[in-house]
Amino acid sequence: MPTNLESFRALALQVTCHAVNQTSNRHEARSLMQNSINRLAQQIAASIAFIGFDCRLIVLPEYFLTGFPMGDTLGGWAEKACIEMAGAEYEALGKIAQKHKIFLAGNAYEVDPNFPGLYFQTCFILDPSGSIVLRYRRLNSLFAPTPHDVWDKYLDCYGLEGVFPVAKTEIGNLAALASEEILYPEVARCLAMRGAEIFVHSTSEVYNKNLTPKDAAKITRAVENLAYVVSANTAGIANIAIPIASADGGSKIIDHRGIVLAETGAGESMAAFAEIDLAALRRDRRRPGLNNLLARQRFELYAESYRQSHFYPANTMLEGEVDRKHFLQTQQATIERLSNLGII
Repeated sequence: MPTNLESFRALALQVTCHAVNQTSNRHEARSLMQNSINRLAQQIAASIAFIGFDCRLIVLPEYFLTGFPMGDTLGGWAEKACIEMAGAEYEALGKIAQKHKIFLAGNAYEVDPNFPGLYFQTCFILDPSGSIVLRYRRLNSLFAPTPHDVWDKYLDCYGLEGVFPVAKTEIGNLAALASEEILYPEVARCLAMRGAEIFVHSTSEVYNKNLTPKDAAKITRAVENLAYVVSANTAGIANIAIPIASADGGSKIIDHRGIVLAETGAGESMAAFAEIDLAALRRDRRRPGLNNLLARQRFELYAESYRQSHFYPANTMLEGEVDRKHFLQTQQATIERLSNLGII
């Protein structure tokens, strides 16, 4: 039985995403994805050799194997770019985790046999045995299906703990946030309610030397939940028409006090590594006082307001196929309804 660690190193590995959009079929896309995994295997090995063998957690950027869909139909993207829940890509990444005895976190588009014709953007964590110990499906997305869009059936399949999973491991209680979900405090809060101590955050976002909303949110999510945030951004996205460095730079690690422990500039980099001091986090979570915001939460105050409020609707993708117009049309209808109610 592995010994629980009170401190270790974590790395937010900033690598280029080699998009599969321009490939013409599933075979070509899989070949490009395998090349990305092979390249990652070398980068991870070299990074650990530099940082030290107490590097136990590595976080990869958002959709690092494929990029994001641009003009593809839901079915077309599912066929070309989405991996299976027990697919070869997870097996190959699991071997990397096994070889280096690390927890390896990332994000990919994934199909689920329970929901034919759809796909989900999935954050995953592989443990040192190569097994998936956490699978979190992004809950807020403007252009991709989410569990909320098939809410009733998703709960039947996976339950609420499957919606907000927390992996209790020898390196702490791990949870995942996808990309812009760092802007949604409720997601992190529901994970913190279940014991999350470290948020792995795979993202692909515009980097700016000025404070961006997402960077402000990363600090806020860390402070309000007394949790670490390990946020890995892309080092650009290749093979698409958007300029490659549009989403490049600023991977970082933030501790439970909101202090940025390490941060990269632009380009491929392993510079965003730092110590995760679980003992200090746990001491602060158990220490009475003004700064223990987690222990001071009064959730009953807010529960009824949430229960009564209905903004973006659930279950809009349970019946039949939809095209990409569905997402913006649903948002527009929501805006009109809230406007008519005088809420916005």
